[in-house]
Amino acid sequence: MQHPLLMVVLTFCAFSQYTFSQEIVANPEKYTAKNKGKFYIFWGGNRENFSKSDIRFKGKDYDFTLYDVAAHDKPKGFHIDYFNPARMTIPQTNFRIGYFITDQYNISIGFDHMKYVMYNDRRVAYSGYYLNTGSYNENPADGHLTLDEDFLLFEHTDGLNYVNTEISRVDDITKYISKTINTDKFQINVTEGIGGGFLYPKTNTTLLGKERYDEFHVSGYGLSAKVGLNVTFFKYFFIQTELKGGYIEMNDIRTTKNKSDSAEQNFWFLQRILVVGGIFKI
Repeated sequence: MQHPLLMVVLTFCAFSQYTFSQEIVANPEKYTAKNKGKFYIFWGGNRENFSKSDIRFKGKDYDFTLYDVAAHDKPKGFHIDYFNPARMTIPQTNFRIGYFITDQYNISIGFDHMKYVMYNDRRVAYSGYYLNTGSYNENPADGHLTLDEDFLLFEHTDGLNYVNTEISRVDDITKYISKTINTDKFQINVTEGIGGGFLYPKTNTTLLGKERYDEFHVSGYGLSAKVGLNVTFFKYFFIQTELKGGYIEMNDIRTTKNKSDSAEQNFWFLQRILVVGGIFKI
């Protein structure tokens, strides 16, 4: 005959195992609780600001520098081109694909398509020399000249292409808003990251009456950092907004068909980004 105490212990163990199994079924781990092994992809648009920049132009018959040159972006606003596969690289856009190496950290590669347009018709300081001084409506005087289009047109408008890799951290902050939210339906995350890469602009330039030039060329490098807010819906879909700033060094900008003609500049940038995307396991 089995001992009564042994029967009680066996019954308790069986009941505990059953209860624990039921609890697991009733409370399965949420998809959004773990990120390791997931991929994500996003697409969206941006607006940009640029610091002033000194730009040096060099060639066979000239070598001059323009100081504190200002520039702006070239927004298209909300436009069908963002969704047209044949034209979706024309607006100012951001594309990124990444992989979570841990639950919080991911690595990614992306393409920031910015647009940089030098302001024309402004007077700036300059130094150096060039041929036919004063014949391009630039009116040089007292170390200053006017950036007339006959003298210079300078744009990275197709575009200021920053191809970069990033490492980022993601933290779920949903529980700080409400402990009753089901994160598989609605989740809020903050993200921060740093990155670096190279610049592959298509620079639209006319310089000193030379023939217009507009071709892609690897022109330098960039470094950046970002902070963002991510809102994920129904496990797989998200909207993300970011502030992303950084430094760009371009020491080999093509300006004409002659390879001896070039420009160099460096500046800071700030992007305001809004994207939509998906996160999934393969």
